[in-house]
Amino acid sequence: MNSQLIFVAASIGATLGIANAQTFERRAMLRGGDPNHGKCTIEVVVDGAADVEIRGDNAVLRNLSGQPAQWRRFECTAPLPANPGDFHFSGVDGRGRQQLIRDPRSGGVVVVRIEDPDHGADKYKFDLTWNNDARYLPPPDDRNRGYPDPRVDRDRDHRDGDYRDRDDRDGDRYYRDRDEWFRGQDWRARFFQRIRLDLDHVRSETFPSGGDQYRLSRTLQELDELQDKLARGFYDERELNEVIGAMQRVLEDNRLSRRDRELLADDLNRMRDFRERHEYYGAR
Repeated sequence: MNSQLIFVAASIGATLGIANAQTFERRAMLRGGDPNHGKCTIEVVVDGAADVEIRGDNAVLRNLSGQPAQWRRFECTAPLPANPGDFHFSGVDGRGRQQLIRDPRSGGVVVVRIEDPDHGADKYKFDLTWNNDARYLPPPDDRNRGYPDPRVDRDRDHRDGDYRDRDDRDGDRYYRDRDEWFRGQDWRARFFQRIRLDLDHVRSETFPSGGDQYRLSRTLQELDELQDKLARGFYDERELNEVIGAMQRVLEDNRLSRRDRELLADDLNRMRDFRERHEYYGAR
């Protein structure tokens, strides 16, 4: 193999590596309940392999191979504690393999690896449960590994009077990262995943009960149905209109900050453009 072919092969490998390393964040929908006796339910769509990493009420879906993985559901009765007692992982649905590869009792982080061996995507569901009234014992294979406790950094920031400022910076960072994301070359291929992230962000800033949350949840439900069809190669304009209508009702009736209103209005305009030129986005 000559040097030019080696260079091309290396370039292709690097490109695939970047594609496979895609990550998608999501915040849990908190249903309310006793934080000492908690449960989280997670649903994702995987075509290849992906890791789901959960800390508190935040999660990252990291694509390892195949087509980009997609969020469908992340609901908890309370945020996952840093060191939960009597913790259990249970794979509920999915044709492939689901495996707990990092236990939260060694630093508060859960990592579940999903491997889908067949052609085409499939939906995977798993539950996490905990009971802090039970006696805590770290998992035998993870003792003394020295994983950092996230509570230490949180307490230090609070003592330094920087905790509120850090939250403000994180909020600003979301909008900056979103603007940067749309400057990329391949945003159209993952457009609806971006809308999901925006809706989750707005939902996290919305009062946890009442009509505002219902309208946001309804929009996400309509988006689930549309994404399921698109993942199967079927463009349904009626379903797209349902998502557009649900988003319009959020903008008309929800109490939103100026920035969040502008964010969702931008998503709405892009969906309307998708409806007019969906083939340009790769939908048939």
